Amino acid sequence: MSAPLDLAALAAQVRPPDETVAAQARERQDRLTKPAGALGRLEPLSVWLAATTGRCPPQPPQRARVVVFAGDHGVARTAATSAYPPEVTAQMVHNLVGGGAAVTVMAAALGAGVRVLDLAVDADDDAALPDEVRHWKVRRGSGSIDREDAMSAAESDAALRAGLAIADDEIDAGADLLIPGDMGIGNTTVAATLVGLLTGAGPLEVVGRGTGIDDLTWMRKCAAVRDAMRRGRPHTADPAALLAAVGGADVAAMSGFLLQAAVRRTPVILDGVVSGAAALVAARLCPTAALWWQAGHRSTEPAHRLALDALALSPLLDLDLRLGEGTGGLLALPLVQAAAATLRDMATFDEAGVSGPAAAPPPG
Repeated sequence: MSAPLDLAALAAQVRPPDETVAAQARERQDRLTKPAGALGRLEPLSVWLAATTGRCPPQPPQRARVVVFAGDHGVARTAATSAYPPEVTAQMVHNLVGGGAAVTVMAAALGAGVRVLDLAVDADDDAALPDEVRHWKVRRGSGSIDREDAMSAAESDAALRAGLAIADDEIDAGADLLIPGDMGIGNTTVAATLVGLLTGAGPLEVVGRGTGIDDLTWMRKCAAVRDAMRRGRPHTADPAALLAAVGGADVAAMSGFLLQAAVRRTPVILDGVVSGAAALVAARLCPTAALWWQAGHRSTEPAHRLALDALALSPLLDLDLRLGEGTGGLLALPLVQAAAATLRDMATFDEAGVSGPAAAPPPG
């Protein structure tokens, strides 16, 4: 049996984005044919992309990839915390593979690729899925986190390792920007638990409506999160143990994926509350990793706002989305591309023969 993953050593490999390139990008922004700041948040976004890609001006992302991490969560079955039955996870994985889900339709329209991975789907028809979807499967479903561990320590380690390898696969294949997506009935219950534990918020502050639950289901969800937080609280200083206790293989793999993207100096656009929770775990391992991420949007889940605040990330979009799958991160991709294109292709004042801002008159 191999030794557990050395997460501290992995985190030590993360370096901040290139500040020298960021300074070059800010200087170029100041010379473009527009008033300073006139493009609003597109300007710092272009600087971020330049710094994370190590080039000024940056190339707009050409090979963005959405990776959907799928898994079932026992709490959805035992505590009835979702508006949909647990078998929907497996059904939606097939829909994703078949190209009929929202994220696959959007990705086709935006020129991005989508990869779907079964980390912990609880289904009898695994063999009906392509081998590449099932390659990184850790287990079938997870424990009900309000009363038992989501998985063993060995399974948590395996899921984290899977996330690292998946990021490497995508980057080695040419991906220049990554977007984590999620699919799993019950995963917002897990996300709310992790966000509550890592931000100090209480159950009532982190539990939202998820798949559109009614008041009675919301109360059951609050109770499940309360009990799960009680179980997880002793493990908040140990991210791998925390994921084993109250996470799941899908969320653990996503945490490893986000951390390895930072190690590999690859920019990431986060999606909703599940990727926000995974990012909080990864940032607990290495705060510097968050410098490699942008928040694509802010979902309607209250835990997502808390996660983004803790990560010091400001969402690029706020469209009342709560679907997951990577849709909110994907919708922010054109903004990143536009920010890069303006920094790269706009003329400077000198190039266009346009007068710059007037000099301030001398005092007195």
